[in-house]
Amino acid sequence: MPGQVLKVMSYNIQVGISTRQPHHYLTHSWKHVLPHSQRLTNLDRVACLLRDVDLVGLQEVDAGSLRSNYINLAEYLALKGGFPYWYHQVNRSIGRFAKHSNGLLSRFHPAEVSDIALPGLIPGRNAIMARYGTSQEPLAVFMLHLALGRRARMRQLAMISERVNDFKHVILMGDMNCRPGSPEMNLLFKLTRLREPLEETLTFPSWRPQHHIDHILVTPELEVQKVYAMHHAYSDHLPIVMELVLPESIQLSRLAA
Repeated sequence: MPGQVLKVMSYNIQVGISTRQPHHYLTHSWKHVLPHSQRLTNLDRVACLLRDVDLVGLQEVDAGSLRSNYINLAEYLALKGGFPYWYHQVNRSIGRFAKHSNGLLSRFHPAEVSDIALPGLIPGRNAIMARYGTSQEPLAVFMLHLALGRRARMRQLAMISERVNDFKHVILMGDMNCRPGSPEMNLLFKLTRLREPLEETLTFPSWRPQHHIDHILVTPELEVQKVYAMHHAYSDHLPIVMELVLPESIQLSRLAA
C-alpha cells in the first residue's frame, strides 16, 4: 500500500501586505507599523490558497498588535483555512506596535511543538520544530526564517543541522534568504541528509519571480511528487508547495492521542 500523501506549503505573507510593484515597498511601508482596512481582505485571499494544504509554515506574521488590529494572524488564517491546530512563535516584540512572528498551521495533531533559538548578531530569530507520528517512527517538521546576512545564516544552518540529524524523516521549510548552490545551502546539504532541489522554484519577488529563496527540503525516504510556486501576489513572496508521500511506517493522526 502507498503511504500517506501530504501537501505542504511555506509562505512568507509579509504581515498580510499585498505587494505588486517595487515602489510599493515605499508607498506601502506604513502598513508595516499601522493598521489598514485591506489587511484582512488580503488574508482572506491567502486563506483560500490554504484550504487543500495539510501543513503550512508561515513567516512574517503578527501575533496581535496595533498594526494587525490586535488580531493574531496565524490564528486568523487557521480559522479561515479550517486548520484545527495552529501555533505561533514571537521572535521580536516591539511593545504594542508589532509582534514579529512565525506560524505553523496543521490538519494533523502534532505530538510535540517546540521553539529553537537561532544564533545571530540581533537576537530574536527562532525556528519551530513540530514532531508527528509515533516516538518510534516520527516525522520532524522544521520551519524557519533565516537572517539577511550570510555569516548569520551559516551559523543558523549549522545549528539547525544538529537538530535535523536527530531524526530520520524530516521536512525543513521556510524563507531561507539564500538560493540553492549558495555556500550556506551547500553547508546544509553537507551536514544533513536533506536533499537538494532538482530544479529552481522562483518565489521572489512575487510580481516578477527571479530568486529561489523559499524552500521545502526533505530527507530521502520522503517521496516528492511535485514542487511548485503558486502565482498570487498577496505578498512580496510566492507560496511554495510540495506534494509528497510518507513512508508506510509513518501515520499522522488528525486527533489528539
